[in-house]
Amino acid sequence: MSNILIKPLITEKMSSDSEANNRFGFIVARDANKIEIRKAVESKYNVQVTSVRTINVDGKKKSRFTKTGMVNGRTNAFKKAIVSVADGQTIDFYDNI
Repeated sequence: MSNILIKPLITEKMSSDSEANNRFGFIVARDANKIEIRKAVESKYNVQVTSVRTINVDGKKKSRFTKTGMVNGRTNAFKKAIVSVADGQTIDFYDNI
């Protein structure tokens, strides 16, 4: 279960979504399914998950000009999960800093 959740998504958009709609974002393993994500979040953060949405994000093409010429590459692909928790419950990502 510990290798399913890679890291939480802490962005301005996800912060506003968590305050308004009680939804939290995570970057998860690419082969994880919704049931595994639900169990991992419930066991790690002691909350009741109501729904899980997943998004596969493709890597972007990147290029830069260096002394030796153009260098082309791609960023890594990853999978996002947006987890809704029950009303009255919340996940605090900053409690163990």
